Amino acid sequence: MSDFTVTEVNSVDIRIECERGLAKELSDYFTFKVPGHKFMPSYRNKVWDGTIKMYNIYGQTLYAGLMPYFMKFCEDRKYSFSVSPELTSDAKSVPIDHLRKWIDTELNIHANNKKIEVHDHQLDAIQHAISKNRCLLLSPTGSGKSLIIYCLVRYYESLLKENEKMLIIVPTTSLVSQMYNDFKDYSEHADWDAENKCHMIFSGKSKTDDKKIFISTWQSIYKMPADYFKNFRVVFGDECHLFKSKSLTSIMTKLQNCPYRIGTTGTLDGTLTHKLVIEGLFGSVYNVTSTKDLIDKDLLSKLKIDSILLEYTDEEKKEAKKLKYQEEMDWLVKNEKRNRFIKQLAGTLKGNTLILFQFVEKHGKVLNDMIKKEYPERDVFFIYGGTEVEIREQVRKVAETTNDAIIIASYGTFSTGVSIRRLHNIIFASPSKSRVRVLQSIGRQLRKSEHKDTARLYDIGDDLSWKSYKNHTLRHFLERIKIYKSEGFNFKPMRMKLENI
Repeated sequence: MSDFTVTEVNSVDIRIECERGLAKELSDYFTFKVPGHKFMPSYRNKVWDGTIKMYNIYGQTLYAGLMPYFMKFCEDRKYSFSVSPELTSDAKSVPIDHLRKWIDTELNIHANNKKIEVHDHQLDAIQHAISKNRCLLLSPTGSGKSLIIYCLVRYYESLLKENEKMLIIVPTTSLVSQMYNDFKDYSEHADWDAENKCHMIFSGKSKTDDKKIFISTWQSIYKMPADYFKNFRVVFGDECHLFKSKSLTSIMTKLQNCPYRIGTTGTLDGTLTHKLVIEGLFGSVYNVTSTKDLIDKDLLSKLKIDSILLEYTDEEKKEAKKLKYQEEMDWLVKNEKRNRFIKQLAGTLKGNTLILFQFVEKHGKVLNDMIKKEYPERDVFFIYGGTEVEIREQVRKVAETTNDAIIIASYGTFSTGVSIRRLHNIIFASPSKSRVRVLQSIGRQLRKSEHKDTARLYDIGDDLSWKSYKNHTLRHFLERIKIYKSEGFNFKPMRMKLENI
């Protein structure tokens, strides 16, 4: 008799039955501290112990996507287990040459009226997804994730029965339209009509339709009852690093009759907890390619990073030593010399420049006013969460037709889901240590263009250290340096005194 018996509950969960002692051991194995839990109100108020428990010891359930981790748990401890037949994968292995021929002849993919040749890394990702049926494709911005999704949509569409549907979840309204328009473009010369196949869902749009393929923001559907999701057999989660949130997790757990689950993202936040939650909902991570590899193959623009560490006076450093994290952030974004430096830097750079900030009122608007006043002859745009989608798209189109625009935008609006081919420079005006934010932001400017050979990033750090004390944002700057090193990026550190600015 096996130590563990594994059966299928639904497309979301598996049940792992065992003796109570083994259940406790398994529960401990799948229990993790949540990063930053000590700062969360529920932990501070002693309502929550700061852990996430992925194995439900009472219901004996585990996310189905974590099956490989359970098998590793058993292997390491020499435990035996039996698996019910329904958990045997019905995925198929498709030879890469057959896949290439199918894409080239049947799909006949175009973009901007030009035939597209699918790259090797895209073929590899498509083949892997088909062979697994549930996976998380880790592929950086600019690697052609929408094309990968389109090919998989066409494949899985052939598996759907009469009343079955497919769901593609994206984080923003603009990405709903972008995905839909990409599909229209790809199928322009094929016997497949995106308009008759795809239904878009965002604010004000109907949540039901007879069409097979739904493209929706998560905000539009997460409150829908479980019955709404019963006919979805395939789900794609684009930018699925966001799926750790309760709203997105709730969608995935309602998809109980959905065995085909494909997540795509450019990066995860680097924590094991985040990785396991996403893998549990979709499937195991598969590294498709890297930004450096795409640059080396000349599929993305070259990238040069200037890591500029600003130095302050001793008086300023002594003052900053007393500041808590948020107080230090406020002090920096309101610092006139620092803002003048950003203004002058943006004004001297050639090409379209994107300045990314964190705080709208006290930083973004200040920089916008300074730059507009100093450079009245240039196109200067200000984009934040309150900016309408149509205006954002207009700004993007302007940036594609000029070489001298300055876009001042919040991280949230331009770090995810917006790509400008003619974006030459990015300035990190606000400190951040988020791996996801850093890599997503870099990815915004790496798409190749006939008007651009090299993309430049100007990463501004702040040295307010005093004696042995290292200030908060300096530590963030050093974390970003670690990210650049780990990704193999070309970066040059430099120091600059602010005294004379």
